[in-house]
Amino acid sequence: MMTYTALKSIAVRSQATLLQDAAGAAALIVMLVVGLHLPAFI
Repeated sequence: MMTYTALKSIAVRSQATLLQDAAGAAALIVMLVVGLHLPAFI
């Protein structure tokens, strides 16, 4: 139960930047996929 409470409090505190963090993670994944497929395009 302590872990759930800690995760909930972290989510509440970082709610303002959660969308920005998700967008950054998505951008990193897109760059990784494009980078891995780049040799196939050349």
